[in-house]
Amino acid sequence: MKFMKLGSKPEAFQVDGKCIRHVTSDLATDIIIKVGDLKFYLHKFPLLSKSNHMQKLVQKASEDNCDEINMVDFPGGPNAFEICAKFCYGMAVTLNAYNVVAARCAAEYLEMTEDVDRVFLNSSIFHSWKDSIIVLRTAKSLLPWSENLKIVGRCIDSIASKTSVDPANITWSYTYNRKLSVQDKIVGDSMKLQEKIESVPKDWWVEDICELEIDLYKRVMTAVKSKGRMDGAVIGEALKTYAVRWLPDSVDALVSGVHSWRNKLLVETIACLLPSDNGVGCSCSFLLKLLKVAVLAGIDDSSKEDLVKRISLKLHEASVKDLLIPARSPQTTLYDVGMVQSVVNQYMTHEQRSQDVEPGKSAGFVLGHGSLLSVGKLIDGYLGEIAHDPNLSLTSFIDLSCSVSELARPVHDGLYKAIDIYLKEHPSLTKAERKKICGLMDVKKLTMEASMHAAQNDRLPLRVVVQVLFFEQVKAASRAQSRNSDARTTCVSKMSPDEEWDKTMGEDCRSLKKKMSEVETNEDGGQKNSKMGKKKSRNSKSGVQLLPSRSRRIFDKLWVVGVGKGHVENRSSETSGSSQSPSSAVVVRDNTTKSSGVPSRHRRHSVS
Repeated sequence: MKFMKLGSKPEAFQVDGKCIRHVTSDLATDIIIKVGDLKFYLHKFPLLSKSNHMQKLVQKASEDNCDEINMVDFPGGPNAFEICAKFCYGMAVTLNAYNVVAARCAAEYLEMTEDVDRVFLNSSIFHSWKDSIIVLRTAKSLLPWSENLKIVGRCIDSIASKTSVDPANITWSYTYNRKLSVQDKIVGDSMKLQEKIESVPKDWWVEDICELEIDLYKRVMTAVKSKGRMDGAVIGEALKTYAVRWLPDSVDALVSGVHSWRNKLLVETIACLLPSDNGVGCSCSFLLKLLKVAVLAGIDDSSKEDLVKRISLKLHEASVKDLLIPARSPQTTLYDVGMVQSVVNQYMTHEQRSQDVEPGKSAGFVLGHGSLLSVGKLIDGYLGEIAHDPNLSLTSFIDLSCSVSELARPVHDGLYKAIDIYLKEHPSLTKAERKKICGLMDVKKLTMEASMHAAQNDRLPLRVVVQVLFFEQVKAASRAQSRNSDARTTCVSKMSPDEEWDKTMGEDCRSLKKKMSEVETNEDGGQKNSKMGKKKSRNSKSGVQLLPSRSRRIFDKLWVVGVGKGHVENRSSETSGSSQSPSSAVVVRDNTTKSSGVPSRHRRHSVS
């Protein structure tokens, strides 16, 4: 810190109680000056020789026959007046970054005849990085004097100019307690030890200005951006550091009456300072944290809309935890699902525009397929989290699920998990509602593990379970057929998935679909009394065998159909019994081809 010493006489000011200051001298004092709560017993001559304003005040006091002068609204208060008084007496005074602004404003008020304070500011303070920041902070309490004297403006310009200096030319001290950025680490790894010590990161300045009040910080950052030489990523890092420094961690602190206004102003300020680079300069996690505070603090809609737009450009970088934005009253849900819905809608709008861009033309925002898959996985994970909320409406769940493109969900395991959680947490759903929510997923896109779980899931409508078992049987038959025919495998490998499905499984699907229609049952489990089908058959007998669950019974029937295609004839009648009815059974006749006069064998299967 730079300083300037003035005067050479020893200290002669004495303290007499809490409210009196006097000068030790052989001469009696002849004037009393009151500044704030303090009274200074001084001599007229030293003051009048260096202060034009004091000459006017003393003259007026003499005319009023009064020996006490009351200085109202003196800039800097008693401490600043004491510095000026000591200077008038020629006593030793030390000016530094903490008191020079007060001394400068007091000197202006007193109309001092010497301008050593101004010289100190111009020659030392404005050339020092940390002193400029200290002076700017102290100038806050001395408004409007410090503003009118252009101290604030010159400090801001000095700070902004130094942030634009090439890091290689930084020779002054600065505060840096954060980890190096990835780029700086890469550069640092290739340096020698001495070079690493002397290297300066691009964002070396962001921590020092974090101590500024919001309004001054905004002016400094505006000046930094206006110079046009600062990278957007560094601007984003500066805003993030400031937000971490001042925003509270707890939700209660964010919405408390004491700090709510300040937090609202802080978020609005940071939002308006974000770099105009389509969100490149700020991480999606940071932007979502700002949006979370914006929702809780209740900032204006325009700022929230701007944040939503920026987040949508980088949604693929977010995590499920980032999206869990607490809801404000009067919402009854735990999280603000509507806000996330807005972000996803914006994202899909950008995605659609990127697809509509003509080849050869540059696009400001073009998403890769990988980012689209990331968003699909993200939203499925988010649905799984909010599904636990008992107050989450079915409409909100369905709308958010449908807002994601089908291309984002090649596999529906995550969606199935979210649906299963919602069904578990909302047992009062009607049959129509359960059918509607289950209609969101495509059972053909479930993995084997998810299909096995769904086949045993009593919360799913029975028709969905039948579909799961049917398509798993089709997949199994497809795999078996592929293994048995190398030539066919080679041919199939050259086809698209849809062509492969139609080519290899057309006949099996037609047969299995016919049999699936025979085992459709009521979604509520059916009636306890089921119908027994009895069919006649040549050279065969009928029998009954009971199986433990509805899924096993349905699977066994489909298995008979799939394995015995072309050799098995199923003539069972449609059943409507529930999975809990032990008497529900159907007779199935399995005729094998006769050979050398040997009669066909008979098997009995229970399927319902």
